[in-house]
Amino acid sequence: MNFLMDALNWILDPALHQGSDSLGARIGEHLAYTFGAVIIGALIAIPLGIVVGHTKRGAALAVSFTGGLRALPSLGVLILIGLSVGIGFQAPLATFVIMAIPPLLSGTYAGIQAVNPLTVDAARAMGMTPLQVVFQVEVPLALPLIVAGMRSAILQVVATATLAAYVSGGALGVYIFSALARRDYPQMLAASMIVIVLAFVLEGIFALLQRLARPRGTVVLG
Repeated sequence: MNFLMDALNWILDPALHQGSDSLGARIGEHLAYTFGAVIIGALIAIPLGIVVGHTKRGAALAVSFTGGLRALPSLGVLILIGLSVGIGFQAPLATFVIMAIPPLLSGTYAGIQAVNPLTVDAARAMGMTPLQVVFQVEVPLALPLIVAGMRSAILQVVATATLAAYVSGGALGVYIFSALARRDYPQMLAASMIVIVLAFVLEGIFALLQRLARPRGTVVLG
């Protein structure tokens, strides 16, 4: 209980909310990594997932590719990229993009492939071009699963963005690593609690977005 009270006191300390090293600044860095990585990952993975889902080709390769990326150790990738490009924000951002791609890619191509072929055939029979079929039929129907992939990617990155501090990249991990060096367990607990709260808030937001993306008359699990 003492650790918990000390952690809450640390969070409420006025000195923590001032200057460039303030809690607000670190939360901003943490969210910047999270959304930056997911946006960049989406620009790569979603078009690729649409192509795979629409053409029904390369699904096995996509599964192997996403499985391989999921198996990569985050800290090992971070250190490897950090040794290549140097410390700072670039190595963590690149690492988190790699982490974000698998759920984005799998969610997109699974959503496109799940569209009823009769619906696609009906759209073609109405004279729609291939691009119209993709963007006016398949993508809107696949949107809940695409958002689900974003939801998974967001949660994975926000939970791991603390590693950015390992290569002087900032974010909330700064508090955790500095506290670990001093064995300041209340500070470690406080920073971890903030990361957990961020994860819960983002989970709630994207769960709502997933429901809003659901076409009427359908049911989306999760």
